[in-house]
This record gives sequence, structure tokens and C-alpha cells, in this order.
Amino acid sequence: MTGFSLDRSDIAGVVLAGGRSQRMGRDKAEVTLGTESLLHHVLARLSQQVISVAVNADAATEHVPVIPDRFPGKAGPMAGIHAAMIYAAGLPSVTHVVTVSVDCPFFPTDLVARLSAALEHPLQIAIAASEGRSHPVFGLWPVTLAADLETWLAIDEKRRVRDFLLRHDVTQVAFPLHPTRASLLDPFFNINTPDDLIEAERWLEALRA
Repeated sequence: MTGFSLDRSDIAGVVLAGGRSQRMGRDKAEVTLGTESLLHHVLARLSQQVISVAVNADAATEHVPVIPDRFPGKAGPMAGIHAAMIYAAGLPSVTHVVTVSVDCPFFPTDLVARLSAALEHPLQIAIAASEGRSHPVFGLWPVTLAADLETWLAIDEKRRVRDFLLRHDVTQVAFPLHPTRASLLDPFFNINTPDDLIEAERWLEALRA
């Protein structure tokens, strides 16, 4: 036991939706799954787990705060995470921000609870994993790391998430596959292409059964 713990009031949530969506051919946030946009699905799932939600994008349509990147030129997911940290740091009592990707509509409903429970101290980062693969954009980040991340973004040309994680104490939380009527679903199944969207429709039906 470490004595360190977080509760819902300490954590803001940000949906990362500022990617180029090249393989989809259109903005993934606006893609329809079932009868709702991907952004709607993800916000509905995230808002039940945190004190407030926002979207990292140039624009959004779900009537939530929109926080654009502070680095120009679509600088990658770490630029979105940096914007999320800055946003969350300005909220009363918030010490951490959880980030999720707009193209993963089935992420766990206990994502934030399990990530926060895994933290041993205030400066540790927690990231999700499934089937032996890490999903670092699904992470719980101390907002006090914003300055370090800003410096790193300015000097690191590749800006890979895993390279930034190597600079810090990180714990990884493994999530199980989710049983459905069809088979086992990886909760971090992501929608990158029109074919993925067709598969996601099948998963959505299996989850509703």
C-alpha cells in the first residue's frame, strides 16, 4: 500500500480527435456507428468516468469544450496529450487527465478506475494494454508533466508516444477481452478504415444482443 489514491473529482477526460484520418478518408469523429457519431459514442462512455470532458480537435459538434493542439502542423498524439494536460491543469482540483482515442468506441467502462488504482505516486503515468499490446494514447497523465512534454515536443523530431514514456515512471494495466454474443472483443478495437467500420457495426450489434 502506498497511500496515494485518486478519485473521480481529480481527473478530467479528453478525447483525442485531431488526427489526419487519411485511411478513413474523412474526419473519424464524424463517422457514424449505428445511429451516432464515433465522437458521441466515445464521449458518452468517457463522461461517466471523469469529472469533465473535452475534445482535442480543430472543431467538434457535441457541445463540449474543444482544445486544439498548441503545436502547429498535426504534430501527432503527444501534441494532443500536451493540449489535454494544459486544459486539465486549468480546472479546479484536477491533478490528472485521461486521454482516449475517438476511433475506439468500445473502450472499457472501468478504464479510468483501473488506471487510477494502478498509480503508486502522483507523477506516475498509467497506460492501458490488451492482448500483450500497449495502447499508450489510453493513458492517465499527471498534469504537472505538461512543461516536460512541451520541451520534449520542441526538440524530439519523431515525437513517438513510447519515446516520451521512456522518460518517466510508467505502469501498464492489462484489460481483458470483452465477451459478446459473437466472440471476444478487444475493447481497444480501433476504426481506421471503412472496412474497420463495417466490422465495428457487427461488434455493436453483438454487444447489444
